[in-house]
Amino acid sequence: MLLDVIIDKDSLPIQIPDPFHPDLDGIVGSIGRFAGEKGTDLSGLDIRGLIPEMIRGIAGCESGCPANAKGLVSKGFRSFDLEYIEGGILSARASAGEDRCFYLKMFPDF
Repeated sequence: MLLDVIIDKDSLPIQIPDPFHPDLDGIVGSIGRFAGEKGTDLSGLDIRGLIPEMIRGIAGCESGCPANAKGLVSKGFRSFDLEYIEGGILSARASAGEDRCFYLKMFPDF
């Protein structure tokens, strides 16, 4: 599974080798360092809570794919605007202050 972190026009790809046991500390740490390099404050965003939800939306197909992903989009998650994109891709967008946009796009491995 691939997580693409986008701030404005800059991107940081993060590979998630085992979506059922993600290294949340490592993922969130990488996102925080990337945001710091870009001068972006993400402190008000629950990234740590969102990532497992996105993973379950894509990888947890108990209800049938893409039912879980679409279910997450319809339920929503805090201050993020969620979107299901064909092919099992989930996108989350939030304002990062100072007219900056912060995106997470998660791509399945299948």
